[in-house]
Amino acid sequence: MGSGQWLMEKRSSLRSDSFSKEFENVPETGCLSIIVLGASGDLAKKKTFPALFNLYRQGFLQSHEVHIFGYARTKISDDELRSRISGYLCKDASPGHSEDVSKFLQLIKYVSGSYDTEEGFQLLDKEISEHELAKNSAEGSSRRLFYFALPPSVYPVVCKMIKKCCMNKSDLGGWTRIVVEKPFGKDLESSERLSAQIGELFEEPQIYRIDHYLGKELVQNMLVLRFANRLFLPLWNRDNIANVQIVFREDFGTEGRGGYFDEYGIIRDIIQNHLLQVLCLVAMEKPVSLKPEHIRDEKVKVLQSVLPIKDEEVVLGQYQGYRDDPTVPDHSNTPTFATVVLHIHNERWEGVPFILKAGKALNSRKAEIRVQFKDVPGDIFKCKKQGRNEFVIRLQPSEAIYMKLTVKQPGLEMSTAQSELDLSYRQRYQGVTIPEAYERLILDTIRGDQQHFVRRDELKAAWEIFTPLLHRIDNGEMKPIPYEPGSRGPAEGDELLAKAGYVQTHGYIWIPPTL
Repeated sequence: MGSGQWLMEKRSSLRSDSFSKEFENVPETGCLSIIVLGASGDLAKKKTFPALFNLYRQGFLQSHEVHIFGYARTKISDDELRSRISGYLCKDASPGHSEDVSKFLQLIKYVSGSYDTEEGFQLLDKEISEHELAKNSAEGSSRRLFYFALPPSVYPVVCKMIKKCCMNKSDLGGWTRIVVEKPFGKDLESSERLSAQIGELFEEPQIYRIDHYLGKELVQNMLVLRFANRLFLPLWNRDNIANVQIVFREDFGTEGRGGYFDEYGIIRDIIQNHLLQVLCLVAMEKPVSLKPEHIRDEKVKVLQSVLPIKDEEVVLGQYQGYRDDPTVPDHSNTPTFATVVLHIHNERWEGVPFILKAGKALNSRKAEIRVQFKDVPGDIFKCKKQGRNEFVIRLQPSEAIYMKLTVKQPGLEMSTAQSELDLSYRQRYQGVTIPEAYERLILDTIRGDQQHFVRRDELKAAWEIFTPLLHRIDNGEMKPIPYEPGSRGPAEGDELLAKAGYVQTHGYIWIPPTL
């Protein structure tokens, strides 16, 4: 076997299994060009460029092989773009940080052009090609990653321009990949139309639909917790679990994003994508392996097993003052709060309600998974009122995993209390920086690992679940209930939780341990 063939086979092995360590240092053939489309926008400044900088600081992006191109309509110079993003990178006072920022910024070149004409993309291709030539990359051996920090409305035309003007000219081991941000449409029809338009130009292995929740550290821990610990295997089913809550709460409103948010609402913005992705990881069966397609196959099976949503298992809310935003219509029917109960029709989860809850302008900020177990039969301690066992995965803030247990109170009396077995990340992993979700996902894209990205059939199955409900809301058939900012949301939301079988723990509050 020739050395070139050997290298290609090892690289293929690495791409198909990101957990394979044997060949993780096999080099790629050509240089890497990362193109941030929409480079002058908020998403690029606040998320994309900082994630790229952190990857650079940690050595995952090497200055001798990578170059970063910003592309947008705004007519600014290279230095003006660098100046715009530098403030989002200078948040660390550690030695050498400012020097790293300066070196990173020199890797960035800006190209101005429109999104719907060839001229700008031809200029972009010329700049990329010159970089590849300077790095002595053979034509067709380089890697081109296009990150769409853009509104979905321009995805189809930008994809056409990339396909026509900016692809690798031949195949010598290089690749061209695109990363597209949510929202992926507004319902099943628009999502499928968008998928078809992109799918005509790029094959599925080239398309990375990013949902940043899948890059969060505690979300990534779900598969390990479930399938690497004997403790959970016999408990993770309808015989032991009473209900599952997946919660997203914010203690602020739309804050200047009212016009954008009003187009989508809390269900499209949070529940249909972020929380539903988490549900898949909680509910899926063990995959054959850790290969991306095996994992995504199991997630699709979960989505296809979800029963149609019943109106009586939905509570919508809108915080008072939401319509005061001048960018929000006076008679907006858009929910800023929703509690939705889903049921999975399969052997493992029949009869177990999955409660998805998200809201803005509530009394706290957090995102968590809460698995509540059934009552202990024959309760000789008469401690049911204190609450059930719960396994809680706190995604943000103060990342933690803890189990709520009933224990004996210290002392001479036989009295019980709720306590916890607690793994708080800040305390347990002192000095360890938890990577931002975007860092992990961009690195996965470079490595060719699609495990934490949404596949087309997965996206379709998710929209099939929520589109009927969303259309009823859009048509005014379901109305949000007003609620006070800073509250728990509509009282009807807590009533629905109780109907679904969730038992509130009284007198217990989890407090993150101090260092």
